[in-house]
Amino acid sequence: MCDREIFELYKEQVYYFCYYLMKNQADAEDICQEVFVKVILADKSKVRNLKSWILRIASNECHSVIKRRKTGWMKEVRNYLLSRSEESNPVEKRLDRQETKKELQGLYSQLPDKIRMVVVLRFINELTVPEISKVMSIPEGTVKSRLNKGLKILNRMGGTQLKELSSNESVY
Repeated sequence: MCDREIFELYKEQVYYFCYYLMKNQADAEDICQEVFVKVILADKSKVRNLKSWILRIASNECHSVIKRRKTGWMKEVRNYLLSRSEESNPVEKRLDRQETKKELQGLYSQLPDKIRMVVVLRFINELTVPEISKVMSIPEGTVKSRLNKGLKILNRMGGTQLKELSSNESVY
């Protein structure tokens, strides 16, 4: 599979993953670009599961940006990005998200980082528990407990809105 095909196949999933984690369109676009630069430059010959590998790179990039912000190194860059006018993203226009997932976007952003990452990987990127475990380099039991805790928090925040999602989709 060539680099262009990889980009076309995974660009929307990586963008939305970054968007849900970063809660900001410009940040998600920047991180998405960084992810695909790394994917293009990397040796993909030993990669078994391309989707998990790419999402792991995205996870690491998001985590790095969040960590830098918490320590204050990126304040000027963040202020610049937040002050820019919001432009519509063609990826957002083309992708028709399910109604439930759109409504939950605001709720996802309120989850703690570690829990939000697991919930987004499961319900937005539709990864299985073992795949999430590989992407995040954590045990499957930790993934399950974070999913459970995330669903409980979302249920408290969103009430009946989430009952359909949690009953229709298997966490495990």
